[in-house]
Amino acid sequence: MIVELEDVAGAGAICAEALDLPEDSGEAATVVERLSRPPAGRRGFRLTTGDGAGVVFGSISDKDPKLGHVELLAVRPEHRRHGIGRSLLAAAEQRLAELGAEQVRLGGNPPCYVWPGIDVRYTPAVCLALRAGYQVGATASNMTADLRTAGQGAEPDEARLAAAGVKVLPAEAGTAEWVRGIWGDGWAWEVGQSIGRAGAGCYVAVRDGEILGFAAYGANRPSWFGPMGTAPAAEGLGVGRVLLRRCLADQHAAGLETAQIGWAGPIGFYSKTIAARIERIFWIYTKSL
Repeated sequence: MIVELEDVAGAGAICAEALDLPEDSGEAATVVERLSRPPAGRRGFRLTTGDGAGVVFGSISDKDPKLGHVELLAVRPEHRRHGIGRSLLAAAEQRLAELGAEQVRLGGNPPCYVWPGIDVRYTPAVCLALRAGYQVGATASNMTADLRTAGQGAEPDEARLAAAGVKVLPAEAGTAEWVRGIWGDGWAWEVGQSIGRAGAGCYVAVRDGEILGFAAYGANRPSWFGPMGTAPAAEGLGVGRVLLRRCLADQHAAGLETAQIGWAGPIGFYSKTIAARIERIFWIYTKSL
């Protein structure tokens, strides 16, 4: 029996067991809690099995009303191979169809998301997608930053910016509106989520009261960095390098040894600046209803 999820903490416990990659299991409770607080106006649902064996979260895309997302599907290991995952997926597809979806994507609905798609190491999830008739439509990748070194070496760049009248400061609430004006609602929402909350943060580069760029971390997951952006008028000043390192230094100070640069790009910038490496690969499966 599949019912509406009411116990968010219980769903976090299910995911802590089901998400067996260490970079996910430790953040399971946070993942569920943040998916339970999506942007205003998002149409979605949270379902669970009556016996607590599994959960599924889904929603309609914030940009395309005909696209549905299965954002999270988790089944406890001891309950696998009994059709529970397939039943949860079928229930999610039905709900999405009722909400107007004509296509379903197994992956995140940005800006509030857990993963771009299915991590290729989650073999049972890949098998489920294939059995249910999904096809890979795209791939995405994360980059990994070694926080023991990635947050270091910012002093020369910071001194150069200071000499040019540029200050790097913790972001204030109004930063989200500035971001919205250049990059849109999605990044603005993430920036808003990163300001003033535990396990998250945001910095801005400012000159003469004008914001030149920003970088944020922890909006969706404490170990993930991003988004980051530089105003067109400030490109080439090198503010991104400083903002990036400030965020990563905070994450290291919070006890993390690595950080994920989610849906990473530009890859060359992160590789050159902090020696980040491509590590997590996601297959984004889609299916027409």
